[in-house]
Amino acid sequence: MTSMLYTNQAAYASSTSPYHFGFKKSKNHQSASIQEEGFKDILMRHNSIFLGDVSKKELYLTFDNGYENGFTPKILDILKEHQVPSIFFVTGHYVKEEPDLIKRMVAEGHLIGNHSWSHPDMSQISNAKLREELDKVRTEVQRLTNQQSMTYLRPPRGIFNERILQASKELGYTSVFWSIAYKDWDTNAQRGWRYAYDSVMNQLHPGAVILLHSVSRDNTMALGAILAEAKRQGYVFKSLDQLQMKNY
Repeated sequence: MTSMLYTNQAAYASSTSPYHFGFKKSKNHQSASIQEEGFKDILMRHNSIFLGDVSKKELYLTFDNGYENGFTPKILDILKEHQVPSIFFVTGHYVKEEPDLIKRMVAEGHLIGNHSWSHPDMSQISNAKLREELDKVRTEVQRLTNQQSMTYLRPPRGIFNERILQASKELGYTSVFWSIAYKDWDTNAQRGWRYAYDSVMNQLHPGAVILLHSVSRDNTMALGAILAEAKRQGYVFKSLDQLQMKNY
């Protein structure tokens, strides 16, 4: 009995211990890696997204939209020009403040993903609160647009634990992480379009899930060049709904 108790306590501790998502960046166009991060098995168990099919030159473009900094209209213009699909992970603040942009995203063929209503550390909230956070975003997006389902979730700040991945999966969500990213969210530390371009292109690899923050001027200025060069190299941008194979 005592041994079983300790086992259950250990399992509970394991399920509630928070992780901050991180990865080993791609070099020479090889796949990014989470082999040494300690959470690979958890992501696999809950069918989370880290990489697509690494045998094909496919890319999945994702944006986090916590608030609007004036750049999303230009981002949407560039995506339309290059005929590239994306998914925008939005918060409650964004949905409330930018309904016209939400409508435009969907009208132009992009997906809206759930980034929670109030951007909490999900590992520190109850399952009931998690449901509330996710339901509010989904309901408001449904009210504004013809996207009547919402199946992708990005945990705020990349903080998660197994309990949250399990609970969100039970609510119908696939948690989406990333295999290409750089420090782009600090609006006071923008370093120019070339820095953004190099930061993405130097990590480019087959099956990559690209994370960009829409508040970044650098990202906006570099986006057209990134899309054009990736296509020139033979990559194809696909919607997350087209992702058929997950790799870890």
